[in-house]
Order: sequence, then C-alpha cells, then structure tokens
Amino acid sequence: MKTLAVYCGASHGVNPLYTDAARLLAASLVEHNIGLVYGGGKVGLMGVIADEVLRLGGEATGVIPKALVEREVGHAGLTRLFVVKDMHERKAMMAELSEGFIAMPGGMGTLEELFEMVTWAQLGIHAKPIGLYNPNGFWDKLVEFVRHQSAEGFVRPEHLGLMRVESDAHALIRSLHAA
Repeated sequence: MKTLAVYCGASHGVNPLYTDAARLLAASLVEHNIGLVYGGGKVGLMGVIADEVLRLGGEATGVIPKALVEREVGHAGLTRLFVVKDMHERKAMMAELSEGFIAMPGGMGTLEELFEMVTWAQLGIHAKPIGLYNPNGFWDKLVEFVRHQSAEGFVRPEHLGLMRVESDAHALIRSLHAA
C-alpha cells in the first residue's frame, strides 16, 4: 500500500487528543512509507496531519475544490496540491489516487466522504480497505448505529466488516494492509 486517503475535520475539535491522534496517524503513515492523500487544507486536523507527514519526511497530496482554497486555506507547502472544480471531482480524484481510506474524527463532510466510499465498496465499485481511526471512542456510536441498521435489515451482515475500526494508528495501518 503506497497511498491512503484520510478524511478528517477542518477544525481541531474540542479535545486536544484529536490533534495528538492526527500526529500519531501521520507518524504511522510515514513509518509505513504510505503517502497521505487528503482534502488539501491547512486548517484543523487536515492541516495537522499534512504538516506532520511533511515534517517527518513523508509525502502529502492535497485535493481541494477551487471554492474552498480560501475557506479551508489551501496548503501551499504540500508535495502536490490539486485544485479541482468541485467536491465531486475532489472525492473522485482522492479515490483514484488512494489505495485505501481512513476516516478520522471530523464533521459532516468526513461522514459524507466515508459513506460514499463504503457505498462504493458495497456496490463493488472498489475493493479498497476502509478504516475508522477511533481515538477516544469517537466512532463508537456510529459503529453501534451501523450494527443497528444491519439488525433492522438495512445493511447486509457481510457489509459490517467493510469498516475496520481501531483506536491505535499503527494497528489501523496493519489492519488495512491485511485487508
């Protein structure tokens, strides 16, 4: 695995643990010689993970829509920065550039990106591994809800394993490698 897309917040969240977790994930990516593909901003957790990957000597590729270059403050110091037309093009390019996906703590945009990749996996559009980086149990209630969806007959039981959930960055990378 040479590249992973990481979906994460354009804010830091209220708990400093999420910033620390972003740095730990960056270190794990660099340690495993995996390039970061992400949303291209320099704010929030997006900026933290990109800055840390670069500081540690790794590669960081950003993909940002033209309309968000100023709003998310496009990161000018990346290995590569692609400025694209819109969010649809952003997500498609990130998927194309990546061999797997990780969702870190984030907001609605993170959820939307995560669920598009999960849906594509369900439909057989891709067979790339998907991970939930779960520091401080951030994704626990989402995982519980997806199990509820399955119990209610809306998510097939075989699709419950599409998202690998780990609270440890190194364990998550190993899990995605094994997929």
